[in-house]
This record gives sequence, C-alpha cells and structure tokens, in this order.
Amino acid sequence: MKGKIIVVTGAASGIGAAICQRFGRENAKVALLDMNAVALNTQTEALHSQGHEAFSIVCDVTQEESCARAMKDVIKRYGGIDILVNCAGTTLRAHFTDCTVSVLRKIMDVNFFGYVNCTKAALPSLVERKGSIVAVSSIAGFAPVLGRTGYCASKHALHGFFNTLRAELRSAGVHVMIVCPGFTKTNLQSRALAGNGGPARDPRTQYGKESSPDLVAEAVYDGVMNRKRWVVLTAVGKISRLLLTLSPAFYDWMMIRNLKNSKEES
Repeated sequence: MKGKIIVVTGAASGIGAAICQRFGRENAKVALLDMNAVALNTQTEALHSQGHEAFSIVCDVTQEESCARAMKDVIKRYGGIDILVNCAGTTLRAHFTDCTVSVLRKIMDVNFFGYVNCTKAALPSLVERKGSIVAVSSIAGFAPVLGRTGYCASKHALHGFFNTLRAELRSAGVHVMIVCPGFTKTNLQSRALAGNGGPARDPRTQYGKESSPDLVAEAVYDGVMNRKRWVVLTAVGKISRLLLTLSPAFYDWMMIRNLKNSKEES
C-alpha cells in the first residue's frame, strides 16, 4: 500500500475518517473529500500530525462538476488514483407514506448519484492503474429495514450499479467491492432527515450492537488488499442475508418485531 493514492469521500467524520486513518498508517497518500471544510481540515491535520501524506478537497458529491474538479486536483497532485472509496452519505427515517418525493430525490442524489459522479470522474485513472473501487453500502442494500424506504432504495441502487460495473470492468482489471456495515456508531444519525426534509425527531431503531468505524475501516482495508467482491459485517448482517435467501417472509416478520421492540425500549 505504500505510495498508493486513495481518495475517500465523506472523509470528514465517521467511517470515512476511520478509513483515511487506516490507509494512512500503511503509508498510502490520502485525498480527503467532504463538504464540511472545518471538519475536513481537522481530519487532514490529524493525519499530518501522525506523519501521513494527505490533503483535503471540499467537494459536493451531488454535483458532477465538483467531483470532476476534485479528481483532477488529486491526479494533478499525486499523478493518479489507485483506490476510490465512496463513503459520503445521508440517511432518512420515515415511512414512505410520510415522505415527500423531493426528500427521496435528495437521498438518491447523495447516496447513489454521489457515488456515480465520483466513480465516473475517477474511472479513467483507475482503469489505467488497475485500481480498486469501494462502495460503502449497508445491510439496507440487500435487506429491507422498517421505516427506511428511501434509504434502502438508495443502497439497493448501489448494489445494482456496482455489481454490474464489476462485470463491465473485469477485463480491465479493476477491482470493485461492496461493503455492507451494520449499525455503526457515527454522527450520521444526528443529521438524519424526516419525511418532510427537516431533521428527524424520532430516535433511531436498531437491532444488535453497534459496530465502530475502526472495525469497518479494517474490513475495507482487508477487502482491498485481498480484492474481495463483497464484505458483510456483523452477525446481524450475515444472518439477515441468510434469512432473506431461505425465507424472506420470516425475515420480514423478524425485522418488524425486533425493530418495534427496539423502538419501545428506547
């Protein structure tokens, strides 16, 4: 990994920041992308203080032009891109009956088109260097989650896109990996949207213990090193995937029961 160039979106906090730290420790050159300039600078300075090569770019992943400029800046500075980790995201806590279509579009703009925009801009360099593309998704990318129609839709779309992209890029030697964390302790939930576009008022429901961003970052690093196709984290994620295969109706019953119980306990 020494000297490899990695670009991480959503790098200012949470899983994205942890991924930057993990690859920085392996002497990769890290380009941090995020909209939060203050938090972005804090993370970049933390990497510098540890002796890691890094620089930051303020980037709005929902804007194709912003992503194109960011990738050009990385290539100009470092000469290319070896690894792109798409991690920027937002979330929505609302049943479909309580959602406006405009809010669903906003979720898709960040969680789906944000990944598409960055991947499109970085792709020529990734093909040239036979690099890796990582899509940080969620258990919600393959499993329904009660009260998360818009969020699940954005993550399911990622899976269709990147699974197909993997096949299209196979002959080019580009590695494509989808990572599905379970419930993870980050500040993403504090920015969750309600169905009307305002801040979500209801507490988050969850099933099982929260993971940490560092554990997700370790799984991403291991997956890139071993060029894995899929990484599903946590026991809940693995059990959910199995139940969906064996008995989708039973999964629905279990998911509804457990998430309702979680809400009542909170």
